[in-house]
Amino acid sequence: MIGDGTAKVWEFGSASCIMTLADHSQAVWDADFHCSGLHLATASLDHTIRLWDLELGTSLNTLRGHVDSVNSVSFLPFSSTLLSSSGDKTLSLWDGRTGLCVQTLYGHNNAINHATSTCRGDSVLSCDADGVVRVWDVRMVREVAMVEVSPHGLHQVSVDRSGERAVVGGDDRRIVAIDVKEGTSVGELLGHEDSVQVMNIILHLSIDFNLL
Repeated sequence: MIGDGTAKVWEFGSASCIMTLADHSQAVWDADFHCSGLHLATASLDHTIRLWDLELGTSLNTLRGHVDSVNSVSFLPFSSTLLSSSGDKTLSLWDGRTGLCVQTLYGHNNAINHATSTCRGDSVLSCDADGVVRVWDVRMVREVAMVEVSPHGLHQVSVDRSGERAVVGGDDRRIVAIDVKEGTSVGELLGHEDSVQVMNIILHLSIDFNLL
């Protein structure tokens, strides 16, 4: 994903670009593969999400509804439902088959920089430019927890396989661990010398952050 409005698909074996997806009119901020590996979703500064057929290399649909930059997009696990976050302070859930927005979540007071779901797909976590993480119950369509992590903007949130712990990073150079059920921060990792842009939990988060 780069500022020229394209997304590129790369083949590791040959270390070459095998596909360029170029229908966005502004920078592409995020992308996510469907679990089938046949489709890709991209999020852009042009306020849209695009769905792509990776066998044909063509755009399948354009999802419109956000009124500001779409900063992140992801498929809910084993589903055709997409989750997006936007500079317009909202989260949206989309039916990838029809391209229609099926639910919009309101509550953030500033641009939402990233959102992700738990492995079960029943909860969503989002982080914003005010340094706040919010936890949402997708089935009940409501916010269930809010954590004020930092006075500075947050860039990404990642949740572990259990759905009970998450980490978030941002402009204050910290990675902060969160107890999702309790809605509290439980520890932090220090060491970066500048803003934390991206991080992911690879395995179950079993570290006792209270010991750090």
